[in-house]
Amino acid sequence: MHNIEPFYNWRHLYKAEEDSNSPFFGRTYSQFEYTNTIYNFYIHPQWDYIGSETLYIKILFSDYSKNFAIIELLGEWNDTLHNDIMFLKREVIDELIFHGIKYFILIGENVFNFHSSDDSYYQEWKEDIEDGWIVLVNFRQHVLDEMKNERLFYYLFWSEILNNVQWRKTSPHILFKLINEYISKSNLLKE
Repeated sequence: MHNIEPFYNWRHLYKAEEDSNSPFFGRTYSQFEYTNTIYNFYIHPQWDYIGSETLYIKILFSDYSKNFAIIELLGEWNDTLHNDIMFLKREVIDELIFHGIKYFILIGENVFNFHSSDDSYYQEWKEDIEDGWIVLVNFRQHVLDEMKNERLFYYLFWSEILNNVQWRKTSPHILFKLINEYISKSNLLKE
């Protein structure tokens, strides 16, 4: 797991540690000192700790004028044992919402498992962004199946198309535009 780095090709466009609105503003990172672990496996030092023992993230991009953020995740999303959604919501999402973010793109190809609990934080997140959305991109099928079983589709959006987006080959603004158009055309926001 120590070889899995957060996506870095947008670093010339955005760095969360240099964004005064980011919960990670002012953080410093080592390229060589590995201190954080998931189940005793060291992870790359560029991932951000949010309070969870099993889930780490990286804010890859935020645009406050267009109200969107792209967040990459790593690890096991475990609401059952570690209440990871609480850490994600309270430590990261609430801060971004406070600064106007209402569209969230979550990149999940490095989320290896999902274990659910209740849906109260997901419901709160969705209510906090009103007409915004939370989209899952490139999550593993068994993770999406578990989320579907827990009926999280009331709060989170995913589809086969969204789950095969070649997001690394585009810019953050084009990715946002493509996803926003897809959601608008698909009428996914209808009750």
